Amino acid sequence: METADLETDLSLFKYDNLEQLPATYRDLEPDERTERIEAALAELGEDVVVLGHNYQRREIVEHADFVGDSYQLSKRAAEADAPYVVFCGVTFMAESADIITDDDQQVLLPSMEASCPMAGMAEALQVDAAWAELTAVADDVVPVTYMNSYADLKAFCAEHGGLVCTSSNADRAFEYALDRGETVLFLPDKHLGENTAHRLGIEGVVEWDPWDPESTDAAAAAEANVILWDGYCQVHERFRPEHVEQVREDHPGAGVVVHPECRREVVELADVVGSTSTIRETVADADPGETWAIGTELHLANHLDRWYPEVEVLPLCGDACMDCNAMRQIDPNYLAWILEGLVDGEPRNVVEVAPEEKELAQVALDRMLELEA
Repeated sequence: METADLETDLSLFKYDNLEQLPATYRDLEPDERTERIEAALAELGEDVVVLGHNYQRREIVEHADFVGDSYQLSKRAAEADAPYVVFCGVTFMAESADIITDDDQQVLLPSMEASCPMAGMAEALQVDAAWAELTAVADDVVPVTYMNSYADLKAFCAEHGGLVCTSSNADRAFEYALDRGETVLFLPDKHLGENTAHRLGIEGVVEWDPWDPESTDAAAAAEANVILWDGYCQVHERFRPEHVEQVREDHPGAGVVVHPECRREVVELADVVGSTSTIRETVADADPGETWAIGTELHLANHLDRWYPEVEVLPLCGDACMDCNAMRQIDPNYLAWILEGLVDGEPRNVVEVAPEEKELAQVALDRMLELEA
């Protein structure tokens, strides 16, 4: 095996008509559940690959074939020969896996309620309305979407000359867009967008509030170099500069590593800034006895503390740190249900992106990959 409480507004969920967990699965004892999951995996063998996001709880990642960040896991799915990919993540991740896997592979999401709130902050109707306003006054806006977005937004960006980016290649995505237009419309995470623009020395940055479009003048926004969609990760926005200062006061010499979805003032105080893969590598490469405070989702901090016992790993905001509400929906009982369904020849919660949308979203991803060629 490789290791590569805020209430969420239910209106942000993309998927309706949820298939509920049968009553017989709701009260499984941990030992019985583990036995059943392992038995199902043994019977399925190479017909299934289980992917576990870094933010999943321990009871999920211990059953995963691969553990990593969202796009890393999608690539693992594409490289696998397994006809079934069980993605223990959130909906946009399962969509991304469906986009890049072969047509004869099916991607399953254990719980359709695992829908990322940030992805839901840039719904198609809102984006279409904003785009109509902006392009009515300018014809040189290029859209860029973060990987943490639905397939329809990825397709939208491709259709309008833009692309997808990850937290690791956002710099190059901005440069790609500005080579082709005067203004970048960056969705849905304003903090990653602001941190990227600041790192590149780009001035003229404004926010677009999709919840109150009249608060931003389209003509003025179109004159900016970067327009940031007012979306954010509820986990990463929680971190504050005082958390960094408190860690350094309580643990002199401690390093601080944070995700670029954090606020700019937090990012500027950190020693290392990067994706969940970068955060993992930072702790993995630390010398024994070092202390690192982790500015990301709580489960990853707990995993790192367990995986690297020679390093002291601390959640950056201590008891105030939170797990991801969407990831929490992937209860291990759901994993047992999904796997036993496959044993019975009944794939459940299959995630399929519509063909036209899938084709366009692939274009946006291909443009991103060209940046790294």
